[in-house]
Amino acid sequence: MTPPSDSPSPHYLRRLWEPVQDWLPQLRREIWILAGGQLLLYLGQGFTLVYASIYFVNTLGFSPTQVGLALGSSGIAGIFGRFWAGSAIDSDRWGRRGTLLLAAVLTALGCFVLAYAATFPLLIGGNLLLGLGISLYWPANLAVTTDLTTRDNRTEAFALTRLVDNLGLGVGALLAGQYMAMSGSYSLLFIIKGITYLLFAGVIYGAIAETHQSTGVAPTDVVPTDVQPSAWNGWGVAVRDRTFLTYLMGNLIFTLYAAQHTSTLPLYLSNLVPGGNTATGFSEQWISYFFVWHALIKIVCQLPVTRAVKSINYVTLLLVALGLWSGGFMLIWGAGVTLGSALPFAGLAFTLIALAEVIYAPAGVSLVGEMAPENLRGVYFAMESQCWGLGFIIGPAVGGWVLDQPSLATHLWVLCVMVGGLASLLLLSLRQQVAGQAEEVVGS
Repeated sequence: MTPPSDSPSPHYLRRLWEPVQDWLPQLRREIWILAGGQLLLYLGQGFTLVYASIYFVNTLGFSPTQVGLALGSSGIAGIFGRFWAGSAIDSDRWGRRGTLLLAAVLTALGCFVLAYAATFPLLIGGNLLLGLGISLYWPANLAVTTDLTTRDNRTEAFALTRLVDNLGLGVGALLAGQYMAMSGSYSLLFIIKGITYLLFAGVIYGAIAETHQSTGVAPTDVVPTDVQPSAWNGWGVAVRDRTFLTYLMGNLIFTLYAAQHTSTLPLYLSNLVPGGNTATGFSEQWISYFFVWHALIKIVCQLPVTRAVKSINYVTLLLVALGLWSGGFMLIWGAGVTLGSALPFAGLAFTLIALAEVIYAPAGVSLVGEMAPENLRGVYFAMESQCWGLGFIIGPAVGGWVLDQPSLATHLWVLCVMVGGLASLLLLSLRQQVAGQAEEVVGS
């Protein structure tokens, strides 16, 4: 007779796991492996998210102007990097996997340079490497995810991507904060971040096969068969795609919204909200609470909300996200003009903006994956990523200028909502174009 054991049986553990497995998205193994690698990546990103500027100014002795120029060089490098990435991702020479590996190595090198950037040229060089690496990473990641999914599970795969991003950033920032409280060594954070990028490269190298299917020519429905394929043919196809261009114009406004939220909003809450907990606004501690709440909502709601709305078409979801984001900005405006406490306005605003991001991110990239010809996904996702590069160059500059104008500063968020009205017109036009294309497919 076998003696009883205190350890749970495999059958019991399987019964416990089955409900969890049923709730999780049904995705290919490679998607889960890629998500695990991306969690490592964003843990490293979280290590330096809060402390990079502090390290450059207070420890390395650079001026805020020098740091601003260095961070700006990263964005400019990213714009050029995305142009190369679009062609490389769709090429037989580099493909998705090769571009991801190069992105991980470049960003790791950038982190190691920044850990010992004692001179301004090294500070610029490290940020250039980071900008190039990140500009290669996102289009390649989105192309791989699209290759490995179908229309039925694509939005959930992209939702998983956003979930691990936010989880990694939050946990990484928390761990970095605890580490800084104990040691105060900023440079080691950059070294750890570089190591996580190399670990991510190892995951890609060992577990992810190339997903690009070589065809040798562009699809005949978008490029004449007598045109010889080249690195730039795909860009010509994309810029002639009127439906895709309509999406890009609307998406640029979404990225301007995101840029205002991350760059302009903290300063506004600190200096221009009389109903906060200080004479001019909210304290840094309270502002950090708002952003933690924002991240928590995205982590908790990402998969359930994505699953709940998966039957709704992508453009309608983008309109819903735009409405939520605009509502959040109107509440931010209300926080600045209310005669009472601004706390309820700010808290509800961050809630609406978080829900808008939860809906927007999977729907937007899923729509791009659906629009893109299979062998031009790299080009299409590179152009989608350019919206983010431009948005985060234009957005902070415009937001900072408006805050410097006493007659405009309080009403910045109303101006954002008015720009959102233009985005809604673009999205309504996009919905008609997408519906027209669907009717053509059914009719043919």
